[in-house]
Amino acid sequence: MALPFIPSDAGLLALQAATVAAPCAAARIPRLERLQSRAWALVPIASIVLVVFAIRYVSDTATGLTYLALVAVPPLAAVALGWASRGARPILALAVPALFAIAWAAHRSLAGEAAAALLSALSCVTLGVLIATVTPASWLKIGIVLMAAADTWLVVSDLLQAPNATLVAAHPAGGLPRLQTEIFGTVSMGYGDLFVAALLGAVLAANRARQNVAALLTFAIAAVFDLLFLVVAELPATVPVALALIVLEIYARVSVARRPSMRAAATPRRAT
Repeated sequence: MALPFIPSDAGLLALQAATVAAPCAAARIPRLERLQSRAWALVPIASIVLVVFAIRYVSDTATGLTYLALVAVPPLAAVALGWASRGARPILALAVPALFAIAWAAHRSLAGEAAAALLSALSCVTLGVLIATVTPASWLKIGIVLMAAADTWLVVSDLLQAPNATLVAAHPAGGLPRLQTEIFGTVSMGYGDLFVAALLGAVLAANRARQNVAALLTFAIAAVFDLLFLVVAELPATVPVALALIVLEIYARVSVARRPSMRAAATPRRAT
């Protein structure tokens, strides 16, 4: 029996929130410092816009992305468990072959879908940490918001639905797992929706408390946002991540603005 919508949706929203919480603050990597540039902030928006239009206008793009994910996701997931995530240990990378085996052998079950989705999320953690290492934080935050804006435009203009359906339907031969998209029960989520979550987590990783708040905000906003599924069939799942970032940025700026006035009020004044 298929898993109903609510637990299916809750499972993927929890995975997206966990992807925000997972990235660690990467250690200094001298070789990557040479690559630092604001241009990397364009990667988030490019990752969704270019993929959507490539699928629409270039044949077999979806199939190619399926095999690219099949090759790239497992090693990236291993790097996440061994280096890029909180609590990472090299020995944990040995869990990746087991997850891949479950995703392959049980690809028609919830266990197989969960294993495949977890591999995709872990690979996004590695990509998020690497991009955050070479991109100024302020510019990467702008990139996250622009990605959500582009995602919204594609959904509203009905440009995303057909390419997304093509990408979800594509699968490698031999029953190998689909790692280019996340399917759990009766709900699917795009790879980019986890990628943007990892970017948010990576850009906030230096402040663990703020990162955890971002993860909780992402889950709460997404849960409310998904009530729109009562009236529409597809939503841009990048939006809750961007909204969580915006809420945190507004709160931080309000807090900074209040501190001088609070200090002034607390300063004793000499009577004249």
